[in-house]
Amino acid sequence: MREQIAIVGVGCTKFGEHFTKSWSDLAVEATFEALSDAGVELKDIEAAWLGSFRPGIAGERNIGSPLAEAIGFLNKPITLVSNICATGIDALRNACLAVSSGMYDMVLAVGVEKMRDAGSRSLMLANRTDGHPLIGKGRTAPSFFASCAHRYFHEYGIGRETLAKVAVKNHHNGTLTPKAHLQREITIEEVLRSPWVAEPLSVLDSTASCDGAAAAIVTRADIAKNLRPDYIKVAGMGLAVGTERNIFDRDFNFLEFKVTQEAARQAYEQAGIKDPRREIDIAEVHDCFTITEIIDYEDLGFAPHGEGWKLIEEGVTTLEGDLPVNTDGGLKAFGHPLGASGIRMVYEVVQQLQEKAERRQVKNARRGLAHCLGGPAALAGVVILERND
Repeated sequence: MREQIAIVGVGCTKFGEHFTKSWSDLAVEATFEALSDAGVELKDIEAAWLGSFRPGIAGERNIGSPLAEAIGFLNKPITLVSNICATGIDALRNACLAVSSGMYDMVLAVGVEKMRDAGSRSLMLANRTDGHPLIGKGRTAPSFFASCAHRYFHEYGIGRETLAKVAVKNHHNGTLTPKAHLQREITIEEVLRSPWVAEPLSVLDSTASCDGAAAAIVTRADIAKNLRPDYIKVAGMGLAVGTERNIFDRDFNFLEFKVTQEAARQAYEQAGIKDPRREIDIAEVHDCFTITEIIDYEDLGFAPHGEGWKLIEEGVTTLEGDLPVNTDGGLKAFGHPLGASGIRMVYEVVQQLQEKAERRQVKNARRGLAHCLGGPAALAGVVILERND
């Protein structure tokens, strides 16, 4: 990147079922919390990137104006970013690139989604009616990742108990996170007894759709140091886009997601990371289903292929382990409003690096990673953040 880029403020709403709050309410709350955290005003922001699968009301307004109206940011540049589950990270990536280019000094990235009012059914309907007349029809996220779980079980000999430990870990972390959607402990037995979504994945193996928003203020490091001493550096970013038809590729094995590997490679190269298992102190990864988190470990270089399950069995990714993962509960417990999740992950990493994570604080965290995976492993984004000292 041409300039050293910094995050100087972050904000996040509580994730959950916000039937009494509008899309605009959530956008306002996250944005102005980020502005307050940065110690700047809206007039200091020169441009904004809005991450939302369907902004505004019921998906009728696929432009940036819902954000302009919500926060009073009128007649300024707002770019709408919609890249399924990687939407939030991609909005942040574009904001960072804009500052790096020298075009702007200070910008806003915000992710917002209302899933509980309309979202899930409309997503499934689009899968039935849009695109190719044959390919992908009837495919759902649970059925895709269930296929990955079956293949992983077959190849590496593990069972549902290992997946259940991912859910137990993330639910525990959620109980330590006031803004998380699901805040209750669960047991391995409860996961194994919960109803099927797509066998072998149960309800408690799966994330819950919800509402929420998160925001970040991005600027140059030379400006950031005059705003706060503990600003966070953006050390690396990666985005890789493949195809939603990868399940028909004879080389696709349901055991690895090449888009994650490529996005991580880009981000690691920029950040100078050679051994991610040793050089990353905390990670927020895409755990839409429990099997996904285990495959993420391998694709991000935290474990060799076929050995990601060992990290959860050995406690490596717990809060007390060598590489804590999803310290705020992840998608599993914090929730997954599509456009907001990527920036929510960044919010958590920033909290950890600034030592503001309270009961879930990781000791001596100096470098963190945020990772989102979209669709049937069709695209992925990775961001590396570092303390500035």
